Amino acid sequence: MANATKATLSALSGLDASFLYLETPEQPMHVSSLCVYEVPPKLKRTFPKAVVTHLKKRLHLAPLFTHVIEPARFGLGHPSWAPAADVDLSYHVQHIELPKPGTMRQLEAAVAKEHARLLDRARPLWQFTIFTGLATGEVGFYGKVHHAALDGKGGTVLANSILDLSAVPREVSPPIATPQEAAEKPDMKIGDMIGAAFSNSLAQYAKLIRSIPSVASKVAEAASPAFKNAVATRKLPIKFAPRTPFNVNISAKRNFVTAALPFPEVRAAAKVLGGSVNDGVMFVCASALRTYLKGLNELPKRTLVAAMPVSLREESNKQLNNQASMVLAELGTHHGDAAKRWKAILTSTNKVKESLKSLKSVLPTDYPGLLAPMMVSRINAAVASTKLMERLPPVANVVISNVPGPQVPLYLAGAQMKTFFPVSIITHGLALNITVQTYCGSIDFGIIACKVAVPDLNDLGTAIEGGFDELVALAQAKMALDKEREAAAAAKAAPVEPPVVKATKTVKTTKATKAKPAAAKPLSKRSSASR
Repeated sequence: MANATKATLSALSGLDASFLYLETPEQPMHVSSLCVYEVPPKLKRTFPKAVVTHLKKRLHLAPLFTHVIEPARFGLGHPSWAPAADVDLSYHVQHIELPKPGTMRQLEAAVAKEHARLLDRARPLWQFTIFTGLATGEVGFYGKVHHAALDGKGGTVLANSILDLSAVPREVSPPIATPQEAAEKPDMKIGDMIGAAFSNSLAQYAKLIRSIPSVASKVAEAASPAFKNAVATRKLPIKFAPRTPFNVNISAKRNFVTAALPFPEVRAAAKVLGGSVNDGVMFVCASALRTYLKGLNELPKRTLVAAMPVSLREESNKQLNNQASMVLAELGTHHGDAAKRWKAILTSTNKVKESLKSLKSVLPTDYPGLLAPMMVSRINAAVASTKLMERLPPVANVVISNVPGPQVPLYLAGAQMKTFFPVSIITHGLALNITVQTYCGSIDFGIIACKVAVPDLNDLGTAIEGGFDELVALAQAKMALDKEREAAAAAKAAPVEPPVVKATKTVKTTKATKAKPAAAKPLSKRSSASR
């Protein structure tokens, strides 16, 4: 492996490592996707083997394929990446045949089951599962990678390493040969290890301290309106979300459903209403959640709040790590009127955009690693065992994430990708996650939930389509109203022509002669009819 690649794989950042510390059997921390592929007839029987052969040629393109997590000794720091002794593709690429009749619902249930399984930390933290047996003849491809290795945009970078733009796979250069690394690292004395850990942590603390003034000023600037309002109204500057069936401790069982909407229609409707594609997606989700909770008689009187992951990654940054943070947005679900719901969402997302302008460059993604594995893991265990998230007021009700993707067809080992459904993470207190991926003219929804907390997730998937119908209807009503206003404005602005006055002869009268009144002419049928 190239030396440049090795240089990028040192100790994990605090944000990356957190996904390892927070992981439990009930709370797996991998991110995934379900892609449905149209496989050429000549490849249908051999496609699983073709994928393995394809991957063997591409493993060196993404370091996470060939590296494992190496914990810091005695927990004195964040873990590091280390080259794996071996990559067993019989473990990393699985093949499952779906039972007949091979429906999409069966595929979603099978993915939910696989998504609940933890990745083996002794191996590179990724696994692909190929599902055959769909009635359509298509193939499902479920891929999962630990969140410690990448975020949503990093996942796009990873996809680019194994996918192609045509059915004929591109030629890939072989890995660059490097000197063999020593099998064993020199033994470090415990004193040296503690010293190194303290040195690293002190450097991180110093970095955090140096950033405090800029972070504080930006946070104060962003939070100023909220605090001013709090002083005026004598209310807390933080608004808690209402409690819902989603704000509970989660089990190890999962539910998963998908939905797809046409990208051009959502974009066009959102544009008519003065918003972005993301605003349109938020409205669809808000409307679906309102319908779903109303059907359960669980709709709160206050608006639901969504936690939205936002990328801090620069466009030129291709590293496969986490560079993201989280913001909150109100969904306006307490409004029965769709126009008011749209306005509430637009107001909320605009506030988020404005605050991110000042905060994006200063939000930290790292923290000192000294004893972090032990401390974070124990805190996480205490939160789970005491069901603390069910006792505290919720900050958010649901996670909604929108990941922009390619608008051109992608191929894997000669098969064309038809869908790109994300499969994300749920946590204690947030038992529902809706992640959206745009791909090739479609907006693909992947909805994952705790099976105990949300047993009837299919109803929510169906409600997504209803939310789309509301969005389109709202845009059509806006277009009709705008047209009426334009017509009225045009009529009002049109110049009024003066009436035509015909010249008449003046008849002078004398004593001898008097003017006789002219005899009235009868109206023609045309005049009569026109009158």
